[in-house]
Amino acid sequence: MSTDITQPAPVPARTDAGSPAPELPDEVRLGLYETMVLSRTFEEAILREYHADKGPGFDIGKGLVPGEMHLSAGQEPVAAGVCAHLTRDDAVTATHRPHHFAVAHGVDLRKMTAEIFGRETGLGRGRGGHMHLFDPDTHFSCSGIIAEGYPPALGMAFAFKRRGTGGIAVAVTGEGAANQGAFHESLNLAALWKLPVVFVVEDNEWGISVARTASTAVTSNAQRAAGYGMPGERVEDNDVDAVYDAARRAVARARAGEGPSLIEVATLRMWGHFEGDAQGYRPGLADLPKLDPIPRYEARLREAGVLDDGAVSRIKEEASEKVESAVAFAKDSPVPDVADVMKYVFAEENR
Repeated sequence: MSTDITQPAPVPARTDAGSPAPELPDEVRLGLYETMVLSRTFEEAILREYHADKGPGFDIGKGLVPGEMHLSAGQEPVAAGVCAHLTRDDAVTATHRPHHFAVAHGVDLRKMTAEIFGRETGLGRGRGGHMHLFDPDTHFSCSGIIAEGYPPALGMAFAFKRRGTGGIAVAVTGEGAANQGAFHESLNLAALWKLPVVFVVEDNEWGISVARTASTAVTSNAQRAAGYGMPGERVEDNDVDAVYDAARRAVARARAGEGPSLIEVATLRMWGHFEGDAQGYRPGLADLPKLDPIPRYEARLREAGVLDDGAVSRIKEEASEKVESAVAFAKDSPVPDVADVMKYVFAEENR
């Protein structure tokens, strides 16, 4: 008896673009909005400081924040919806575009900003920068290597399972990384060992400058979950309420010992792959502001009576105060001493 594998397997519990958003309690939706606003406010400040002294022209090596910068504006619904179900005892491994997940998971804003500025008070004492944030207090990490976060998430999930802590791991990557070997190896092993992992794919349609349709054989990476015996779900339209609902199911399944799940979210990269990216490869740039998920969600919440002018003003002011305090802290912090260049490379014994 043969099995026809020419057609992709059906995706369990798929959320279609036409499905109505789930009705969530007002306090939940307000919290999602607050997280999204804080994340965007943080990145707008980083954008401002990053470009403030890159001229004349654009010198990537100049300024308070030298090097590359990858910002996640437009992808806030993914982090807000997923991390709303997590605690500080759960783990998150993010990508080279990590700030929205770091903010949503509760990484200390002051220490994170100091790390981005390369200061001694940063999460990694200024040695890692924005693509290599590491926070043991919240089990958060990220990497500039594509799909690198998936295998470490399995290690943390394995430890949580062995210790019986009830903790889970969330492994985040972009749609381009779903074609990497580490992605498939991780899904296979997580399913085989029934590990408490939620795999999240952020489909912003562009792997640097390559369109998803030009790089990926399937129309949705959620279809790939069935090949590893786990539920796969795709959330359309960058819908934070629907992300929250999908994550609720996946997190509950992981905590109950039922194994991993995969969620893919059709999201949006508002800005370039990196700062300085002219995006000549990308059509429709002028239409992007209309798709911004934050004002769209704000309009929905106003219509539902969850938000009014006073609440919006308060939330934005509080976010600005937190972010500007973090930026001031970073600027006032010392740069690492060049004499300590070899420190923190290897573990050091206290003698």
